[in-house]
Amino acid sequence: MKQMGEDSNKAPLIGVTPLWDTERKSVWMLPDYLDGIKAAGGIPVVLPIEMSETDAERIVETFNGFLFTGGQDVSSCPERDKEETLLLQKALEADKPILGICRGLQFINVFLGGTLWQDIPSQHPSEIVHRQGKPYDVPTHQVILSGDLQSLLGKEVLEVNTLHHQAVKDLGNGLIPMAIAPDGIIEAFMLPGKRFVWAVQWHPEYLFRTDKDSLAIFSCFVEHCY
Repeated sequence: MKQMGEDSNKAPLIGVTPLWDTERKSVWMLPDYLDGIKAAGGIPVVLPIEMSETDAERIVETFNGFLFTGGQDVSSCPERDKEETLLLQKALEADKPILGICRGLQFINVFLGGTLWQDIPSQHPSEIVHRQGKPYDVPTHQVILSGDLQSLLGKEVLEVNTLHHQAVKDLGNGLIPMAIAPDGIIEAFMLPGKRFVWAVQWHPEYLFRTDKDSLAIFSCFVEHCY
């Protein structure tokens, strides 16, 4: 596992989809996403919210991988939906490594033809609280691992944090689940046949400083970007 600062002249550039403040019309970013990439040996760069198809092609050509971050509900933020649609399309076509987190997982699923539970409490009632309060760096429920994620972490059960009210209902074309909550909610998936397309519903960016499994997810992603 590469460490921060090691081989910095060869460290992959990771494009990070921006967070968007609708009221202020302002791009912003939570440093935890950037810090997770840096801890895994990558160089994170926050991308613009507006881009043309030509811009997206140039960005995908330039960067080694892409992190699709959390944030607003899918289809509730036209600015992000437009930017991420262009970026995801071009990144998949170029077979660039992709990691999705929270909204990122949901967006990838919808892009590939999947559907979402629009509100878990009303549409998929559960004893599990999928939207915890602070502190966010404390796991609150378990997920059952399978496939490549189980192989990476070497365990069948993982404790995760949770900050979402939408969730995958029907998986998009070709996606394979890698983690499922006890209530049946899909918590992670991958797209086989690609260099690296993984997504998780929880937030490893809040956990990686003290949790080796969360850091391993970032590291696996960054290592595929070399």
